[in-house]
Amino acid sequence: MSEVSASGYDNASSNSTSITDLDVDSLVNCANYLSIQDISNMAMTCKYFRHAAYSDSIWHRLFREKWPEIMLGQNPPASIVREAYLSRRAAVQRLSFVDPLVVDFYTDSRPFNHVLLGKNDIIFSQGSLIQHLKIDDFVKGKDCLVSLRDHNARITCMRLFPVNEASFIRSETQNDENVLITSSSDRSIRLWWKGSCIRSFRGHNGPVSALSDKLLGDVGSKVLASGGEDGTVRLWNLSSSGKRGQHALNATLHGHEKPIKCISTAGHKTSLLISVSTDSKIRVWDSTLASASSRKSSCVGSTSVLGTPVGIKCFESMLYVAAGHSVQAIDLRTMKAAFTAAVCPPELHTFDMLSSRSLICTGGKNRAMLWDIRKSRPMAEMEGHNGPVTQVHMDPYKIVTASPDDFFTYIWEVETGASINSLNCCPSELSNTRMGCNAMAVDGCRIVTACSGDNGLLRFRDFNHASCSVSSYKDEVSSKFWNSSSYSDSDSDM
Repeated sequence: MSEVSASGYDNASSNSTSITDLDVDSLVNCANYLSIQDISNMAMTCKYFRHAAYSDSIWHRLFREKWPEIMLGQNPPASIVREAYLSRRAAVQRLSFVDPLVVDFYTDSRPFNHVLLGKNDIIFSQGSLIQHLKIDDFVKGKDCLVSLRDHNARITCMRLFPVNEASFIRSETQNDENVLITSSSDRSIRLWWKGSCIRSFRGHNGPVSALSDKLLGDVGSKVLASGGEDGTVRLWNLSSSGKRGQHALNATLHGHEKPIKCISTAGHKTSLLISVSTDSKIRVWDSTLASASSRKSSCVGSTSVLGTPVGIKCFESMLYVAAGHSVQAIDLRTMKAAFTAAVCPPELHTFDMLSSRSLICTGGKNRAMLWDIRKSRPMAEMEGHNGPVTQVHMDPYKIVTASPDDFFTYIWEVETGASINSLNCCPSELSNTRMGCNAMAVDGCRIVTACSGDNGLLRFRDFNHASCSVSSYKDEVSSKFWNSSSYSDSDSDM
């Protein structure tokens, strides 16, 4: 009996069909249920799959789903539809249109400290108050504001983490949502979910000054790192029971003598944590060696840089520290300075980095500068601001810069630093007031800017369905200017 079964199994195996046995039409039909990311992955698999992935029906569907209001004409070739899709997607991501969706939200005159932009969330803080807007309701003019008032002192840091990383919720239906974690000068850290504070962590002996940009550890046992003005770094177990987080403190790391300025996780090893204090001392901690009961030091490296620290970025085994007027690269494997990535005299206010292209953008006095870290000179100087550039965002499509003394936010080419667009952050009737951009957040084709003056203004822009490009608008304005002139050759002869 067993021999017959084995024989039947062998015959079934020899007669089985793999996906590569399907004809192109069948593959295309299957691919019509895939996302753009899945189709891109399919195209990179092999030539046969790429041929199917470039089919006209796939790209027609993608274009119609993304931009149903834009007409493609009568039966354009597949290559043209695909190029049109990719070209428009790049233009939208570069914010290179003059007619995005714009929605304003007015607040009181207190300066904005932080702004976060989620899939359907705008979260911002003013002093001790955190406010949460649902974008869908916000755009439709519905009542959408939720105020989070549990902190009683200035908010010092805000982070959004995927809910499935936070370890306290197991539902897979909510994996695309985020939890909010905030720190404050009231010495507390709070974890928020659906508009309510569900965890409160206390332990610092002074204001909490920094939160790690990523969570440490493996799935199911994620740890949050915080730094305080007491000079300690503390590790918190997010899945601990109890709303007040009495048992959440995993370890307290001593070693800094001054307040903590920045915290980040290493790119090449998720258990490594980097902290920088206001005296520019840098320490690297191994969170796997840290525990509340052990007195053994978990510090595995230390060094320092010159100047007051501004910010840090970690990519692979390299740490980039902005301090004073330069960005220094430090190899975390040796704790030795590797090279100077950028120099921005007389003072550096902020920076961002696009590691995949070895590019850095620094914010200085009245200008931003674009650097290739493999070279010693700036690639471009991006001028136009009327004050210190304190906000910089970089992604593969663009650079965005802003200043608290300037009511314009500027968009630049990421490869060349050439100007793409400028966005007014306040209404035209207030453009002559002292209203500058205190904070901003960028997510793909969406941007939110926060300006403070006599009143506070949060301005949200979505470029996804914009239709008038900057270049065509300039051509139209130029054409109207010249056509409106009454000058002619015959006039000059008279």
